[in-house]
Amino acid sequence: MAENGTDCDQRRTGMIKEQHNGNFTDSSLLGERKRRDREERLNIVLWRQPIVTLQYFFLETLINLKEWTIKLWHRRSILVAFLLMLAVLTATYYVEGRHQQYVRYMEKKFFWCAYWVGLGILSSVGLGTGLHTFLLYLGPHIASVTLAAYECNSVNFPEPPYPDQIICPDEEATDGSISLWAIISKVRLEACMWGAGTAIGELPPYFMARAARLSGAEPDDEEYQEFEEMLEHAETAQDFASRAKLAVQNLVQKVGFFGILACASIPNPLFDLAGITCGHFLVPFWTFFGATLIGKAVIKMHIQKLFVIITFSKHIVEQMVSLIGAIPSIGPSLQKPFQEYLEAQRIKLHHKSDSGVPQCSKGKGKYGT
Repeated sequence: MAENGTDCDQRRTGMIKEQHNGNFTDSSLLGERKRRDREERLNIVLWRQPIVTLQYFFLETLINLKEWTIKLWHRRSILVAFLLMLAVLTATYYVEGRHQQYVRYMEKKFFWCAYWVGLGILSSVGLGTGLHTFLLYLGPHIASVTLAAYECNSVNFPEPPYPDQIICPDEEATDGSISLWAIISKVRLEACMWGAGTAIGELPPYFMARAARLSGAEPDDEEYQEFEEMLEHAETAQDFASRAKLAVQNLVQKVGFFGILACASIPNPLFDLAGITCGHFLVPFWTFFGATLIGKAVIKMHIQKLFVIITFSKHIVEQMVSLIGAIPSIGPSLQKPFQEYLEAQRIKLHHKSDSGVPQCSKGKGKYGT
């Protein structure tokens, strides 16, 4: 009996030691295992392992189709209502009648909004090129409308050709009748749609970090790995960039909705970190997206609009041209191209045919672009 009890105690002690040693072994092997798994996943590409890659592709496709079918079956009433609404809209679009003028108007507005939403998404995603569509598309469009509004003393540009081309309206307007608010209202739709697109483009980091936290897997993403390293070395961070990232992470984590709103309402290159932080700490979707949408599509967008409109207002542009001419020796030669460009744009704004109907140039182009 005593010997049996002693043997049991020895076995139990040995198992505890093995488990204790195993914890150290598992912790040391965990990083190595993750590294090997990551390398194996990187090797599963079509040009290296085509059969394995296609096999995983078809299996993943079947799994996703099964999951979507189950979800649609559980929500079949919503699916039927959506299909009926789609059928009604299709019939409305193709059946001739007096309603077609409204259909064409809504179609034009829909594609106009989709155009700017798509540019906003491209600006956030970047597609690996750092593409910023505000500087390339929206900023020049707002500047064009601003210059044209001060030249025409009106924002009631004839449609068509607006927005493909800006031409002054026929009615005479008194000098100084244009206001800052009128220009803001003229470009509000496209600016807000662009801002909404940038908010949609911030969703991939959020979903990636949220899925990684829920599954326990480590995604092959440099930004997420940098975020985890930052959390591990939070106390020893010394450089300005690391402290700025930690400040954004602490603001979003502790303040919540209003912290996300504050980060989204100002030009912030670190906002991707806010999306990863919200996903990692399982912030509810509508809390993250609602604050991001309000911040980017409403607050930040109006700040950027005001900056561009004030910068390209008539008196500011004239002062800038006169300051260029004041540069010693090279000023007049630099000033001349700007004056010729502005004069050409004024002529284009007032370009009309003999019958008084505004002429549309072939192709698409915007004033000032």
